[in-house]
Amino acid sequence: MSTRPRAPLASRRLRGPVASWLVAALTGIAAPATAMFLLTAVVPASPAASLMRATIIAIGLMGSGMMAAAISGRLRIGLGGALLAGAGLLALGQALATDGPGHLLPAGLALSIAAASFAARGALFARSAGARGWWIALAVVAGEAAMVASATARPDAVPEWLLALLPAQWASTAIGHALAGSGTLAAAPALVALAVTAASTRLVAALWPRRWPYLVMFSAWLACSALVLHHQTAPLPVPATERAAG
Repeated sequence: MSTRPRAPLASRRLRGPVASWLVAALTGIAAPATAMFLLTAVVPASPAASLMRATIIAIGLMGSGMMAAAISGRLRIGLGGALLAGAGLLALGQALATDGPGHLLPAGLALSIAAASFAARGALFARSAGARGWWIALAVVAGEAAMVASATARPDAVPEWLLALLPAQWASTAIGHALAGSGTLAAAPALVALAVTAASTRLVAALWPRRWPYLVMFSAWLACSALVLHHQTAPLPVPATERAAG
């Protein structure tokens, strides 16, 4: 009895349902870009506005990278999607607010490390949950985005210890320092946290279906959260353009 050969699993994941790619485009590109336009129209130039722009870029980076990797099952696609979305939102913020990154190198480094971290998580969801991985990614993106956005709009709305647990907040902090031109050293704790979690997540994916690497990943996540919590009390510096305007 002959059977029709099935397409490789990677190819089926790469195609993915059309609805999932539409949701990824909405969460990672359309919604953050709309938020950037609304922010410029409603909020005047200020340190708070710069922090909001960093948060929008971080959410777009997370949505694009995590969703694309979870839908396709490929880390490279998630990484590429995150970098494209992050660079596009960064350029859009610079065009609208005329206070883009103080230095391109810190901004590029922050975007690259954050993109790798988010894409690694999405790829792990695809490997561990298969076709349902993108639903998990969507839930994670929605949850983290809601908390980080709430904390940015109302600083007392979310406890500091809870924010320190969120990689989206780490990315927002790192990008915020890049926008302010304070250099890489000021964002080092957040960048280290993103890099370590990316590496530990890739370890879990590489050794799947073994379960013990999850202990390494969660231990690394908690340690990185403690590192970020210890350093996140320092306020982000005011961008040079906003100091001149003030």
